[in-house]
Amino acid sequence: AFLLEMFSTFQVCACTNELSLLGDVEPKPHTALTLTYGFTVLHGLSLAGSACNPCGTLQPLWAGGTSLGLGGLKIAAQFVAAALARAFMHFVWSLEMTEPHLGALSQGCGSPMQTSETQAFCIELLFSVVFQLAVLRAESVNPKYRVHLIALLITMLVYAGGNLTGAIFNPALAFSLHADCFYDKFLSYTLVYWIAPCLGKFLILYVF
Repeated sequence: AFLLEMFSTFQVCACTNELSLLGDVEPKPHTALTLTYGFTVLHGLSLAGSACNPCGTLQPLWAGGTSLGLGGLKIAAQFVAAALARAFMHFVWSLEMTEPHLGALSQGCGSPMQTSETQAFCIELLFSVVFQLAVLRAESVNPKYRVHLIALLITMLVYAGGNLTGAIFNPALAFSLHADCFYDKFLSYTLVYWIAPCLGKFLILYVF
């Protein structure tokens, strides 16, 4: 369980780190949205059975289907993978093999939060609720169609709020993408990118 979550979360975080650079490639935002959809379909087809998201791991814990120890192990694997993916991509960028990699390491805290903390909190909470609700409702859909439905939803959420908060709604992914910002503004980033998605998950579980 630890290795499955670690490898799958590593793939998600590494690809999204690279996507954060390729998002500035022209034409914008078409390139970024196309890559978002493509990467999400890839993840859905190759990562069956893994959550890749601490919020997703909370669901079986809340329902009693997973022990506290196993749930904690999976969440630990996700954050370990997030840190490893960040370190790996920084190594790749340091090689400066392509133009988007030039100067990528000198950006520091590239804050995705382009609105007030309150609005950012509400946006990430809303997106988490929409995403988690869609995942639950799509469980009965044929897997080959479900992958594309989830990918389309994520692409739409990124288009709707990517310029305001990054539309991340995944605590491990947020840490991998913006670890420097967590060091500089730990409280605000924890509230927006950790507490809000988890609260959205608990709201959905409570309603269901």
